[in-house]
Amino acid sequence: MSDQPNIQGGGKSPPRFATGIPGLDVILHGGFLQGGFYLLQGGPGSGKTTVGLQYLLKRVQEGERVLYIALTESRRDIEMICASHGWPFEEIDLCDLVRASLDPVEQSTSSIFHPSETQLGDVIKTIISEIERLKPSHVVIDGLSELRLLAGAPVRYRRQLISLKMFLEHRGITTLLLDDQTPESEAHAHQAIVGATIVLETNLPQYGRARRRLSIGKVRSSEFQEGFHDYEIRGGGLFVFPRLVSPQHSDHIERRLCGSGIPNLDHMFQGGLRTGTSSVFIGPSGVGKSTLAMQFVANGLKLGLKAAVYTFDEVLGTFLARAEKLNFTGDHGALKTHIQDGRLVARQVDPAELTPGSFAQEVRDAIDDGATIVVIDSLNGYLNAMPEERFLSTHLHELVSYLNQRDVITIMIVAQHGILHGAVADFNVSYLADTVLLLRYFEQHGEIQRGLSVFKNRTGPHEHTMRPLTITDTGIVIAEPMSGWSKVATGPLYGDTPEADFSLSGNRPKG
Repeated sequence: MSDQPNIQGGGKSPPRFATGIPGLDVILHGGFLQGGFYLLQGGPGSGKTTVGLQYLLKRVQEGERVLYIALTESRRDIEMICASHGWPFEEIDLCDLVRASLDPVEQSTSSIFHPSETQLGDVIKTIISEIERLKPSHVVIDGLSELRLLAGAPVRYRRQLISLKMFLEHRGITTLLLDDQTPESEAHAHQAIVGATIVLETNLPQYGRARRRLSIGKVRSSEFQEGFHDYEIRGGGLFVFPRLVSPQHSDHIERRLCGSGIPNLDHMFQGGLRTGTSSVFIGPSGVGKSTLAMQFVANGLKLGLKAAVYTFDEVLGTFLARAEKLNFTGDHGALKTHIQDGRLVARQVDPAELTPGSFAQEVRDAIDDGATIVVIDSLNGYLNAMPEERFLSTHLHELVSYLNQRDVITIMIVAQHGILHGAVADFNVSYLADTVLLLRYFEQHGEIQRGLSVFKNRTGPHEHTMRPLTITDTGIVIAEPMSGWSKVATGPLYGDTPEADFSLSGNRPKG
């Protein structure tokens, strides 16, 4: 947050106006300040015009008079933008200065004066005249770069901008200036005049959709959330995803146990998983990690809890069909029912469309809607989906901390390389987890078997032995501990006694 002191109104912040842009008001701690002079900068296609229109339409909905001054975008361009988002353009007063500045008759008239001495003055006079005629409370000036070009000299441009600012502030008008990104030297000149700066950035990765983010440079007399925040432009406007800061969500936690519904599995955790903790289920591909995670989800749904599942690696339809067959035995259509009534959020994440901020926002929305269990399947897919994103591990750390503080059970799936003795993945997440469930393949008497053990449990005692795991057509079977065996997890497997053997019914050595 900014540490700038509050100096207006005897320490009281002036009133704020909602911007109408989801997430932006959170970053600005309430919206635009009344009478504020805001500068929004960004490259072509970054969404500057969309922000301006979205803001004014929100103020129109609140019954206020607004004015959009267009210096570079024509009326037709603005009408097309509004139509693409389903917005009623006719409710916004428009001052179209593009057509006037391109009048061929005016351009053909010879003059001994420089355009900065004639055209700029005419444009400023028109702007002031329209404001005095309509008396709006909110104004958007789209095309500050046009004023800069008309001014010719930086000194003249700066003076005109200061004069315009004084005119608008004197009338208490909240103003949003839209400008193309400028060189660093000109950016400093802007920041010295305006009261707040917002910067939109667009980056095109080697594969997938464009990544967009915004940052707040300054807001005089107000706090704001610093850093970069992802945003998207889609039908309905621009949506901002505030950067997740976990200490802001330190709600009171009452840890509760949530079992899987399988007695032997719950016994390994001394009762089940606790809310407010994160778990990593790690093992080779196909060993049963997702199935065990969905067992906790299924039992939670049966107990009346809500859950959210995000799959990166598997087609959602296949994932849900398999989960229902193994975890909802004899209850056909149960998962579909839970999805329809809102108790289960299940989404297949498209790697090409994902940004860390948008994914975190989806998880936050699910938690705000009451989800108690969150499954991320898998972290391999999550990290591989965004190979060009920097500090992705930091994003994940903040997300896990946030979920823990919201008293959520977080289950993260990690696939290891290899089959029988998989190597550890290229990233390390075990330090984030309160509980680690280790799953392994091993060979015994010519058959491939599965085993699982609790490798770590920060919140309490846990079982240290390994148990056989079997996935059948009717569900999951976890047998008694494999006493009398050594190196089950690391191999080669052998019995401590010549008679050592086990079966799914007893799992005890013979003799």
